[in-house]
Amino acid sequence: MTEEPNITPNKDQQDITDNTADAMMPISDSSDKHSSKEPSENEEPSENEEPSASKESLNNNALAKKKLDQSLKRKRTAHKSAEKENNPDTADTPMTPHPIFTEVSQRCLIAANQLKRYSKPSLLPTDTRSAPDLDIGFGQQRALKALHTALDIHASGYHVFAAGENGLGKRTVISRLLSLIAADAPTPDDWVYVHNFTDPRTPLALRLPAGQAAVLQQQVNTLWQQAKKRLSQRFRSDQYQSKIEAIKNDTHQKESHAYDALNAEGKQYDLALTFRPFDNKAVFVHPSQLAAETSEMDDKEGKLSHSRKNNNLINDNKEAATASADESDVKANNKPYSSEYETELNNFAQKNHMQKRLSQLTIALEQLEDEANDAIESLHRNIAKRALQPLFTPIYEQFSAHPIVVEYLKVVFADMVTHVERIVNGDDEEFVTALLATTPSRYAVNVVISHEPDSGAPVILEDLPTHLNLLGHVEQITQLGTVTTDVSMIRAGALHRANGGYLLLEASHLLEHPYAWQGLKRALQSRKIKLSSLEQMLTLTGSLSLAPAPIELDIKVILLGEADLYYELLELEPEFDAVFKVRADFHDDVVRTHEHELALVGKMADIIDYANLYPFDRRAQAALLEHLSLQAEDQDRLSLHSDLLIKLLHESNRHARLGGQDIVSAKHVVQAIEDMDERSGYLRDLYWDELKNGQQLIQTQGEAVGQVNALTVVSYADSEFGMPARLTAVIQPNIGTGEILDIERDVDLGGSLHAKGMLIMTSYLRALFSQHHALNFSASLAFEQSYAHIDGDSATVSEGCALLSALANVPINQSLAITGSMNQLGEVQAVGGINSKIAGFFDACREQELTGQQGVVIPMANVKQLMLRDDIIAAVKAGSFHIYGVHTLSEALTLMTGLPIDTINKKGRYRKETLFGKVLSRLMLWDENQNTDDDIDDKKSKKKAKKKRQAKRQKEEDKKKAVNKDKTLDEDNGIATDEAP
Repeated sequence: MTEEPNITPNKDQQDITDNTADAMMPISDSSDKHSSKEPSENEEPSENEEPSASKESLNNNALAKKKLDQSLKRKRTAHKSAEKENNPDTADTPMTPHPIFTEVSQRCLIAANQLKRYSKPSLLPTDTRSAPDLDIGFGQQRALKALHTALDIHASGYHVFAAGENGLGKRTVISRLLSLIAADAPTPDDWVYVHNFTDPRTPLALRLPAGQAAVLQQQVNTLWQQAKKRLSQRFRSDQYQSKIEAIKNDTHQKESHAYDALNAEGKQYDLALTFRPFDNKAVFVHPSQLAAETSEMDDKEGKLSHSRKNNNLINDNKEAATASADESDVKANNKPYSSEYETELNNFAQKNHMQKRLSQLTIALEQLEDEANDAIESLHRNIAKRALQPLFTPIYEQFSAHPIVVEYLKVVFADMVTHVERIVNGDDEEFVTALLATTPSRYAVNVVISHEPDSGAPVILEDLPTHLNLLGHVEQITQLGTVTTDVSMIRAGALHRANGGYLLLEASHLLEHPYAWQGLKRALQSRKIKLSSLEQMLTLTGSLSLAPAPIELDIKVILLGEADLYYELLELEPEFDAVFKVRADFHDDVVRTHEHELALVGKMADIIDYANLYPFDRRAQAALLEHLSLQAEDQDRLSLHSDLLIKLLHESNRHARLGGQDIVSAKHVVQAIEDMDERSGYLRDLYWDELKNGQQLIQTQGEAVGQVNALTVVSYADSEFGMPARLTAVIQPNIGTGEILDIERDVDLGGSLHAKGMLIMTSYLRALFSQHHALNFSASLAFEQSYAHIDGDSATVSEGCALLSALANVPINQSLAITGSMNQLGEVQAVGGINSKIAGFFDACREQELTGQQGVVIPMANVKQLMLRDDIIAAVKAGSFHIYGVHTLSEALTLMTGLPIDTINKKGRYRKETLFGKVLSRLMLWDENQNTDDDIDDKKSKKKAKKKRQAKRQKEEDKKKAVNKDKTLDEDNGIATDEAP
């Protein structure tokens, strides 16, 4: 047997050797024990024992030992090969870097001039005062083209959803564009609401040319003031009073003649016409009754409200009653008592007849009074017409081109003539001037919307798009517990103000308010603005309110929102696409060319002029442009976020003002950027404090197996910074079939994208090795000291490096950190936040001292996105920090381990010195160890069973010997007894 070299085994190999030694012990011990035990127990062989049993046992032990020796020989050979390849202390390990490592590191090293793109100040304006004029549509040509398409089509549903990130300046761009278009557009008509004299609950909507609504309102207000004044004068004039007195006197004369004629007719029947004192009702009585009432009548004469005619009639009746009484006394003395009954009966019939005649006269007198009232009313109307006609005629002529207005004014004229008494008396609320108004609500002209003539189309931005603010509403007033409303309380909404023009709304604000979207959609689909009671919509009941006539709607609505909200509306609102048929996409960056840089400088100058800031010199402009490229995360693009640019301009201007400068330079811009970074860096400072105190375990020197410094980005509110995170992999041999446990995912700290990256990496590893050997292991991966949610697939490459390092038992250089996504073919893909990630590891290395060996490994596709800090670029130029770009996982592994990865020999297998070859060697070693352990377990079980059989057989033989011995003793005793005397 070949002598093993003196190699110190590693931990895994030592465990395997110890297990093998333990497995050998039972076989040798049992054979020696059995051979030494047999002679001691059996000094003489039994007659029933087979003489070849011991020989057969020795032959089996020798065969098992031979097989075990062969297995151990194979294992030792594998151990030697593995130790020779992995142990850095062996003499065969080369001390110089592998040529493949040197070639890969030189090919992947990124030069310092590739780490940032600088703007040339000499190509920029001297300062922003000489900057070119602002191009409104700069960088947003696609969106502006969509807007023009929607504005040029007047069919239903061609409204616009402007999709883009917040802060891009969508509202400013669209407002300026619409203002230019609206300036040349025709001015829309005015709208007013007036009282509907036919149905007061449904006010009428009148359409007038621009500027005429206010004129009509003023004319009607003036008309009311003049009409009320003139009518009051006419109805207080002497001429009016004399006409009224003449009508009353004529009526009184006719009444007097009628009463005189009836009274004369009553005298023929010996009846007198009088008025009862308690109800002033005319009745016929016998003259004798008047005598008894004479004194009473005299006392109450001053209290009666009769005319002179009635008083004369009473006096005449008194005289007649006196004469009749005297005459009756004479007759009473002359006539017998028997004729009194007949006389009384005749008087009753005559009285009844005259009472009927009196009822007929009363009806005639009532008709006479009605005729008098009609005459008075006709007089009033004639006076009102003559007084009002001169006031209305000029207004008729002024609005003669608008028949609907003239028709309304005629209705107002007729209503004033009809209700002239109520207007003059002022005792009716409908004809009293309303609160905070100059005209009664009955005649009020409520201007809903009015425009200056030739002012163009309106452009309205509604920042609070509630249902009431969009579609208008009817106000109510409470007086003494009574809720009232009228036509003067109708209020316009944003749709009224923007009718004939353009309305801008924030989509997120619109969806925050109940029924706002439904009301807007209904108005745009019907092309009418119909005011409805929100109270009734919410409670299904409500107080009685006005229902104004709808107004025709001609408008273009532009909704502003993010793209995600647009997709949600498309999915959840079936009619959304039918109403907003045009989508205008706003880009968040633009290609970085000299022309676009000049255009951005023009945008800066526009903001500076609007905010009255100091001018910026050319170096300040260059610093701003470079920062915009950093925000775009691309050397060849510029960010178009207006909010960020405005913030930078204001804060840079502040530093210049504090420094006593009247022009902003590059150092002021740098100070502003540093201030903004410091304000948002609280969470980052907490992390660096933990790193300094050793609470965060990050190793930026040395080597470790299954451990990688992964580059991550932490996003919190408006703060984003990079930081390294330790990623570890642990292997469990001979358990499972290549499963990889994602600890982050199992505890719900990993997102779906992170899980996808893990599955891609798993499938890649299986494709690498399953064709050569079964994957007889399971593994687990975790980000150490990570307690927050993790998502994204940018850790796929680092996870692959950690896992392959653990599988091959090859250490990884901790001076390098790595990031990158990976596909199933092993190709490295670009990731986000690359500048923050590099800065985070650089700061960690600087905190733990730069050694000149540290660096980062990034996807080659991210090189064009590098806009690194100047201090990092200086460190790269000095050779104290390195940045590598890789295309494949093999290149990344070569940089991290210093070994070739996947070199294949002539047989199509990975070479032993490669990383993949070491992985296969360990897979095979684990398999052999498992087989050896199984063989040892089988031998142990067989030996144990054999011992049991031998012990049982020995026990039976001992029992037989004891029985035979007892029989011999019995026979000997018996013989002795028989021979005894």
